[in-house]
Amino acid sequence: MTSTHAFWLAGRQATGEATFDVTSPWDGRLVGQVSVPSDAQVEAAVAAAHAVRDEFAATPAHVRAVALDHVSRRLVERTEEIAQLISAENGKPVKWARGEVGRAVSVFRFAAEEARRFNGGEAQRLDTDAGGVGRLALTRRFPKGAVLGIAPFNFPLNLCAHKIAPAIAVGAPIILKPAPATPLSGLIIGELLAETDLPAGSWSVLPVPNDKMPALVQDERLPVISFTGSDKVGYAIMDSVPRKHCTLELGGNGAAVVLGDFAGEQDLDWAATRIATFSNYQGGQSCISVQRVIADATVYDRLLPKIVAAVEAQVTGDPSDSATDVGPLVSEDAAKRVESWVDEAIQTGAKLLAGGKRDGASYAPTVLADVPADSTIACEEVFGPVLTVRKVDGEAEAFAAVNDSKYGLQAGVFTHDVQTAFRAHRALEVGGVIIGDVPSYRADQMPYGGAKQSGVGREGVRFAMDDYTYERVLVLTGLAL
Repeated sequence: MTSTHAFWLAGRQATGEATFDVTSPWDGRLVGQVSVPSDAQVEAAVAAAHAVRDEFAATPAHVRAVALDHVSRRLVERTEEIAQLISAENGKPVKWARGEVGRAVSVFRFAAEEARRFNGGEAQRLDTDAGGVGRLALTRRFPKGAVLGIAPFNFPLNLCAHKIAPAIAVGAPIILKPAPATPLSGLIIGELLAETDLPAGSWSVLPVPNDKMPALVQDERLPVISFTGSDKVGYAIMDSVPRKHCTLELGGNGAAVVLGDFAGEQDLDWAATRIATFSNYQGGQSCISVQRVIADATVYDRLLPKIVAAVEAQVTGDPSDSATDVGPLVSEDAAKRVESWVDEAIQTGAKLLAGGKRDGASYAPTVLADVPADSTIACEEVFGPVLTVRKVDGEAEAFAAVNDSKYGLQAGVFTHDVQTAFRAHRALEVGGVIIGDVPSYRADQMPYGGAKQSGVGREGVRFAMDDYTYERVLVLTGLAL
């Protein structure tokens, strides 16, 4: 795992003069060296993507679908190897890393399926008015142009897949920029794409440093930007290129609501287990991890000790151990930030019920109650294994508490009442409402994105394909309809 990794320029391996080290956040060991593309090589990749855009858009659907199917199959074959790589560079427990590989397998498979049925065209008679007699409109979708995909560190394989697979499915060239902390998983996708017959120039994987990103963002030959990361960076990108199409999947502070009808012992055990697991999975480094629990007063006193016990039962430690539930954060600096936010909350009146300790890049699974509403941890995305709990009186107060946030990615509502489910769907200002479970559920084929400062646009294979394309109408004249 310590060899120098080449990058992928216009579908071919290449190396630059500089390299950087990828180290494990768990023990600091060297995981690999990555070659950095020069400015000239980045220019070559962008020029190639721009030059091939018409050719790639016209590529038969079966060619794109076969390539996507190939990547899906090869990910299956290399699951354990790639899971170990994700765990090493990211610090993610290997059991969660295996799950991430499985999700990427599905993303490429879904994209292959969508590529085969995408753009069948929609016919519309225009003779509904006299001026349209003999006319038929045929609407199809065409790529907006080459895509710049900017991926984060927390799902270093699957969120790269969510950039690349939809682009290939619609025939849009893509330049992928993986996160500097975790580039190796994205480079693996390059290895697998290189085994296909996709046109040269239709894809590149460039591990450029973050300070090189603005030039790529500004390049007019990349009219579509798909970014996953912080709201600060995402909106700065959008503000800097107001005439480009930007899909932004940004932060959240996911709420799990437990209502009064979810009151049986099995109900509360289920809710507590799911909340504990998904406030801590990936070290809490997921945009839809459970950060806030909002519980009805009628169940709060019974639910809280169950949550604390379930959180304390989370197994922490070496991410390469299959028994580990919670590994380190991506860096010691990330853990120090979480520590400072928790300390601030405690100093201003929050009660520490579990955790609250840091060891290097690791932070213990933590539960806080009575958190002041204006504390940083109540207002911002913690992106760490920290959970806050709050008591409310009734559904209306619970839903208002969910909406009392600048974010709106997903929310979970534990209820058995279908009418409540529909009220939640109408009332909650989020991109997704999960009934009977935590907000952390995501199926990779469903539309995924947020409201308010959680972003714009939608991921999920078919929905990203829509974002990467636009409608173009063909009007046929003189037909006997």
